[in-house]
Amino acid sequence: MPSFSTAHPPLGAVIPNVGALVAQCCRLYARHLAVSSASKQLTYAALEQRSNRLAHALLAQGLARGDRVGIYLPNCTEIVEIELACYKAGLIKAPFNARLSPREVGEIADNSDAAVIITTAARAESFKPHLRNAATKLILLDGDENHSYERLLSMASDQFSPVAVQEHEVAVLHYTSGSSGVLKAAMQTFGNRLAQLRKFLMRGEGMQSGHTLGLVGPVTHASGMQMMPALCTGATIHLFSHFEPARFVHDMRALRVSHTFMVPTMINMLLAETAGQYRPLPDLLRLGYGAAPMAPARILQAMDVFGPILSQGYGAGETTSGVCALTVQDHLYARAARPELLASCGRPFLESRVEVVDDDGQHVPQGEVGEIVVSGADVFAGYWRAPDLTAEVLQNGRYHTGDLARVDEEGFVYIVDRKKDMVISGGFNVYPSEVEAVLYEHGAVQDACVFAIPDDKWGEAVAAHIVLKQGQALDEAALGQLNSFCAERLGGFKRPRHIEFVQQLPKNPNGKVMRKAVQAPYWANHSRKVN
Repeated sequence: MPSFSTAHPPLGAVIPNVGALVAQCCRLYARHLAVSSASKQLTYAALEQRSNRLAHALLAQGLARGDRVGIYLPNCTEIVEIELACYKAGLIKAPFNARLSPREVGEIADNSDAAVIITTAARAESFKPHLRNAATKLILLDGDENHSYERLLSMASDQFSPVAVQEHEVAVLHYTSGSSGVLKAAMQTFGNRLAQLRKFLMRGEGMQSGHTLGLVGPVTHASGMQMMPALCTGATIHLFSHFEPARFVHDMRALRVSHTFMVPTMINMLLAETAGQYRPLPDLLRLGYGAAPMAPARILQAMDVFGPILSQGYGAGETTSGVCALTVQDHLYARAARPELLASCGRPFLESRVEVVDDDGQHVPQGEVGEIVVSGADVFAGYWRAPDLTAEVLQNGRYHTGDLARVDEEGFVYIVDRKKDMVISGGFNVYPSEVEAVLYEHGAVQDACVFAIPDDKWGEAVAAHIVLKQGQALDEAALGQLNSFCAERLGGFKRPRHIEFVQQLPKNPNGKVMRKAVQAPYWANHSRKVN
């Protein structure tokens, strides 16, 4: 594959800078409310000025085009400013999931070689012991004079001319955990991000000025992909700091939120909270969901409660945005005539090319199972500093997702299993080998197998079968100690929710643990091997 240099962009077409496009909208909707949280509100004019100031401030810190800006924050208005500033200055945004452990943050900071990390004082204290690069600068939202985010903004000009960008230049490092247990970051280019923006606006979600997009999931995750498109429509983005069902329903009503995106786990919790109610969110026009499968029965229940407003998207960090959609109209069609469609992730739309192929890369016949491969303008440029991992999944411009699926006569795609062993818990991707690597750090663990089990709340939960070393006790004390060990080293969504001590693990003749054999009994009564 080609080499991607951040310091010297490859030759390619100059394309509109997403930051410049949003800047035009900021001028168009200057007096409108752009983004809000429980503690702050910004008009479009203020967002434009503050992102300009931040772009200047970052460059004044010695950053140059292509340098990485780490973001380790909960949902807050500053995240929107930072994203815009990075685009405008040609810097690479490297968001860290706010739910990661301090050790994991240190690993990502080291892998990305972040020139600066924008965070809070408390978070900085937690991960600083794990930073290897002493040159990494910290900018704190609540810092003292020398590290203060607001002080840096106050010293900078509110006028900035966005740099010209080429389609192959890297704009974002989208971090996830690798199937080999190591970190990997999908390099999303400016061309990818422009394609994502174009697709969202062309698809038409009915969002416009006067509407409010409520985002409750971490905007470093799938939720954040909707922020730039929303700003291009003149809508208001409201960022919720956390999800607590009763409070969320109250605030959604008070804010008259018209559009939102949630992972299925959140919808399930809302259904429990609003049991017996009809249209508990009367202003909600569109309820998007994705990042994990949702049980068809729960989809029907959600349609009964919230109305005919559900739409589903399927995509990945490697595809920058959704590549398949089960639209509102598709949901209605499913209810009226084809209920099996609710087990589908929809059909490919607009520029995305989605194919289902066999191990030789050839199309499988309709109805047969193969691997989903994706090509198009939004397919990533490869994994950051990981050519071997890139070569495994990106071949001739086609991204091999590892998802096994079939396609019906109308083009609807049904995911039936995963070629790779990834767990999707509450909308977050967890790779078993990463969790196993942590378990093997424990002195009492001889052998481990991590896998997905169905979970009513989270969709899937992380489970582990563990063989302890000879002489180690198989008791509650050992279990508690192992849980504490994992809590210190893994983000909450990655920790095993079910641990079982066993005498041995099934292995094939080559000595490899047979993960699917361990997992199979937990899925015996499920028609799909994803949940």
